[in-house]
Amino acid sequence: MTSQSPSTVKSAMRTIDIIEYVVACPSGVVAQEIAAGLSIPVSSLSYLLATLVERHYLTREGRRYLPGPALARLAQPRAALSLADRVQPLVRALRAQLNETASFFVRRGWEVEAIVTETAEQSLRYSIGVGTRSPMHCLAAGKAMLAAMTDEELDAYFTANPLQPFTDRSITDPAALRAQLSVIRASGVGRTAGEYTPGIVGLGMAVAVDGQIAGAFAVAIPLPRATPDLEAAAIARLSRAVDSFTAAEGPGALHNS
Repeated sequence: MTSQSPSTVKSAMRTIDIIEYVVACPSGVVAQEIAAGLSIPVSSLSYLLATLVERHYLTREGRRYLPGPALARLAQPRAALSLADRVQPLVRALRAQLNETASFFVRRGWEVEAIVTETAEQSLRYSIGVGTRSPMHCLAAGKAMLAAMTDEELDAYFTANPLQPFTDRSITDPAALRAQLSVIRASGVGRTAGEYTPGIVGLGMAVAVDGQIAGAFAVAIPLPRATPDLEAAAIARLSRAVDSFTAAEGPGALHNS
């Protein structure tokens, strides 16, 4: 096992040591062998192994641990990764920074679909499953993407989509929604307040690649926690996620704000 300097974080070093040890044993290795080979207490090892399996850096077949698909993704060029793989670390960071549910949505026809989501670790929280499709006019991410459309695209949207109510706060008047989208175009921030799920405030920001909308980052906050300070912090974190994504995508990526 790698010797440690005074500044070394033991858990980080152990995690790296475990990955390197498993990679060095391509036929797989059991936990007891890892513990003995790296002198890691079994109580600590079980937690680290479970985390690495959950994050797909290792896989488990019976009692044996093998390298997982996340390791292969790290070696791939960014262009070879799926959109979900590219935004996953940024969504996870949003959730960690705010401890509120964070997601990334893409457009599917006239709906939005969550392709990545990280749920808050709080008792009162919002949860949405990957693959869930929702109406654009009721979600913050959907509004952010609508605001990024051209006037012609918006006309087509309103022609094809009667605005259905989902709560008593849903916007069903096209003129009112158009007015709100004008504000969103200026600020870059889509916002909802109980319009799809009662008691949930949503904030979203869209991103574009090569002039085309790639999707939108969003944060969902239960109303009791939706203070002005938390909303301001969420907007700042969303903006940072958008900037990080567009910078990584290269000069063709545009920040819609």
